[in-house]
Amino acid sequence: MGKEIERKFLVKELPADLEEYEFHELEQGYLNTAPVVRVRKEDETYYLTYKGKGFIEREEYNLPLTADAYLHLIEKADGKIISKRRYLIPFGNYTIELDIFHEPFKPLIIAEVEFPSLEEANAFLPPEWFGEDVTGDYHYSNSYLSK
Repeated sequence: MGKEIERKFLVKELPADLEEYEFHELEQGYLNTAPVVRVRKEDETYYLTYKGKGFIEREEYNLPLTADAYLHLIEKADGKIISKRRYLIPFGNYTIELDIFHEPFKPLIIAEVEFPSLEEANAFLPPEWFGEDVTGDYHYSNSYLSK
């Protein structure tokens, strides 16, 4: 809870050892996109998220939901439901969250890295397999994709 500081990148190629990393199956829908109000299922955990405005830094709050509450709210979501597999890849002091989107967004792949400070986010040197930095491009936000 609190501030989220992250950068987002396209991916040139997948790591060769991808299947060795932990992953989660995610499904999410948006009840509102300005501000962002999202419901998400992560494996068998459910929650509602509020996100404020911004790209690299913004407010974020997560509230737990029951499975029944999630199923009730996901039916009210606007636009497309997003589903993806998220791999958690250690990289120095950080964890790369590598999202491989399922239909209808396949073959989209986005890597996100969260940081404890804006200074660390700005100083981050991405691995070779990362592509373009799309942190400031709203076209790659999940809330935009859901439309």
